[in-house]
Amino acid sequence: MRWLQARGLTPVARNYRVARGPSARGGEVDLILRDSDGTLVFVEVRARADARHGGAAASVGAAKRRRIVFAAQHYLMRLATPPPCRFDVLALDGEDVQWIQAAFDAA
Repeated sequence: MRWLQARGLTPVARNYRVARGPSARGGEVDLILRDSDGTLVFVEVRARADARHGGAAASVGAAKRRRIVFAAQHYLMRLATPPPCRFDVLALDGEDVQWIQAAFDAA
């Protein structure tokens, strides 16, 4: 989180989880931050020892994206006026850090 804070984002929440039901998987957002322009940023953090097998960014598949979007929608329902938002991925491959802004959308 400090890495993102050093780049101007302000922490809002961490490990936001929501359940879908007793037998269905819900969703989780690793980090929720606010960008300097007011955008709410939902961040998935993925770490791998190295970039083999596609690396950390490639490990955020369609099912994972759906669970993140589900949790983000739940979080946004709590707000009276939802701000603009985006979905970022912070990919850590060994010592290499890649911040992918607007990595995917809610569609």
